[in-house]
Amino acid sequence: MTQIFAHRGYSAKYPENTMLAFREAEKAGAHGIELDVQLSKDGEVVVIHDEKVNRTTNGKGYVQGLTLKELQRLDAGYHMKTIVKKQPIPSLRDVLEWMTTTEVLCNIELKNNVLQYEGMEEKVISLVWEYGLSERVIISSFNHYSLVKSYRIAPEVETAALFGNAVYMPWVYAQSIRARGIHPKYTAYPIEILQKLLENGVAVRPYTVNKEKDMEKFFRINCSSIITDDPVLALKVQKKTSLGK
Repeated sequence: MTQIFAHRGYSAKYPENTMLAFREAEKAGAHGIELDVQLSKDGEVVVIHDEKVNRTTNGKGYVQGLTLKELQRLDAGYHMKTIVKKQPIPSLRDVLEWMTTTEVLCNIELKNNVLQYEGMEEKVISLVWEYGLSERVIISSFNHYSLVKSYRIAPEVETAALFGNAVYMPWVYAQSIRARGIHPKYTAYPIEILQKLLENGVAVRPYTVNKEKDMEKFFRINCSSIITDDPVLALKVQKKTSLGK
């Protein structure tokens, strides 16, 4: 069965990349969550998508220019008027600690394709090891050099290559960088190529799948997972699609 990963948590309804969005995704029945990590000024792994805090918080500046304490003073839910309580930027440690009380999977996207965060791979993997979550974590990135480095540090942790555009024979490419998964933009490949990937034992998790007709298409070919902002809608469509088979 196709797993449903909540993109930055249940971000269709809650502030992205917050503990609230992750908890609500798990409560809704998502099989996994997807999140993004950057490094703070003091070298802590923090969960936020952009290199700057401007879009998602009430602060300004680069993540790497602020310490963890300074980042956690910001409100990552301020732009959602329905969310009254302040939502701090979580550290990866916060998320992994919470994961030990659940059964959810976690796709950690290393956001090191714009800024080169020295030692990010080691820091992330050390935390995954510390919480004993190697079997429940997937490390993905647009920076495929970083994926190779991650594989060399921890071959037991699944890595997955993110793609905005198609590459030729992606199953061959995946094998060449030891990636067990491919996470393509949902429009990047025709269905036949995705099926070929699956036939070659490569996990396929398209992002960001928010329309019902696209969800149905991926459910029908038994994609490994879909990454979506709305896990509740995805679960409904999945149920409907399986009944219609």
